[in-house]
Amino acid sequence: MLVLKFGGTSVQDATAIRRAAAIVRHHGSTHPVVVVSAMAGTTNALVEAGAVARAGDLAKAQRLLDPIALRHHETAEALTDGGARHDLVERLDRQLGEVRAILAGMAWPHVAGQRMDALLAQGELLSSQLVAAGFVAEGVPARCVDIRPLMTTNGDHGRALVDFDTAAPLLAAGFRGDPGDSRVIVTQGFIGATPDGVTTTIGRGGSDLSASIVGAALGADEVQIWTDVDGIMTTDPRVVPEARLIEEISFAEAAELAYFGAKVLHPSSLRPAMSRNIPVRVLNSRRPEGGGTRVTRERASRGERITAIAFKRGITVLNVTSDRMLMAHGFLARLFDVFSRHETAVDMVTTSEVSVSVTMDDTRRLAAIRAELEGFGDVSVDADQAIVCLVGESLKSTPGLAARVFAAIESLPVSMISHGASAINLSFVTPEVRVNEAVTALHREFWGRVAAMS
Repeated sequence: MLVLKFGGTSVQDATAIRRAAAIVRHHGSTHPVVVVSAMAGTTNALVEAGAVARAGDLAKAQRLLDPIALRHHETAEALTDGGARHDLVERLDRQLGEVRAILAGMAWPHVAGQRMDALLAQGELLSSQLVAAGFVAEGVPARCVDIRPLMTTNGDHGRALVDFDTAAPLLAAGFRGDPGDSRVIVTQGFIGATPDGVTTTIGRGGSDLSASIVGAALGADEVQIWTDVDGIMTTDPRVVPEARLIEEISFAEAAELAYFGAKVLHPSSLRPAMSRNIPVRVLNSRRPEGGGTRVTRERASRGERITAIAFKRGITVLNVTSDRMLMAHGFLARLFDVFSRHETAVDMVTTSEVSVSVTMDDTRRLAAIRAELEGFGDVSVDADQAIVCLVGESLKSTPGLAARVFAAIESLPVSMISHGASAINLSFVTPEVRVNEAVTALHREFWGRVAAMS
């Protein structure tokens, strides 16, 4: 069986939903489970409406819902007719009424996080109703299933963690259902619920993770992520137009790329599928004839050492210099305890006998962190930096690789280098304004030569 996840742009209007129906029809014999995101733009609009309601302007917040309601109604009218349209519009109106009721309670501070999760979940609940009805209208028998009673999470609103051990048997029972029922199941990504039924969300980008969890729970043959790009590319084609499609990539490589800025897959979305050795395929719903990118636990060696280049903008480098580090033990533990207590992650770390440099992309608590670290020694901050990350097989043991990398960017300033900490990653920091130049030069160094040789 297959699990097919359709992102926001793949269900953004009636045309997109019809394309999704054609894709599902093609895979009909596999009895797929379909996981959908909210229609493109809906979640952002709900976030804005929630913020306005929390600030006390409920009338304005309610008005912000009008375009959302209109868009869903127009899509329903384009997809269905007759009694099916009447039933669908009725279901949408009930759901929209729930949205307005949630907004009315947004100003209660003691349940703010709970209310925001309940609000944001409505985007997926609305779109799944549209998609299921659209499938039926296109001749694909389907039914909509609310995933919340099955996707059990903790109560950390906005970034809830799924309790897989509890959720897996519930998902398996809920989605396998009656063997005589051949309808396609359409359900929601991004959302779940606590054991006592309180709605939660599992973070932005969480629909990919939802699909991966469903695939793992059902023992799927493959999880397909249908989006608006052809697959995972050798780098961002908006920066390097000649970027190439990667036909196959390992789980480790894809996760590394996602963590360091590639936007196709959510960094944690691969883990459940990886744990069950289930391949994940990234495909373009606008060009379904393409093969996309297949992500597997391990891949056959292609001979090339560099698989792709990722980059992450908006990086801040924090440098700590102290003579007390010299020949001292426990210094780094105390330093990183500061970041831990301020719940701030770091990406890269470099050290010398008397200094430590770290990168961070979350600077909300930078001032407090810096103040504490000044008790360790001199602290300096370099803002507006970027991490460039090259990912591929056995980079750690490839002779001459570093020489080629730094020859290609010899005119660019580099403040930090990480090579050897991971066998598949070579990363460095450069000013954000130079990142496009760095990525272009590196792509031409490694893929330009291959193209010339072929």
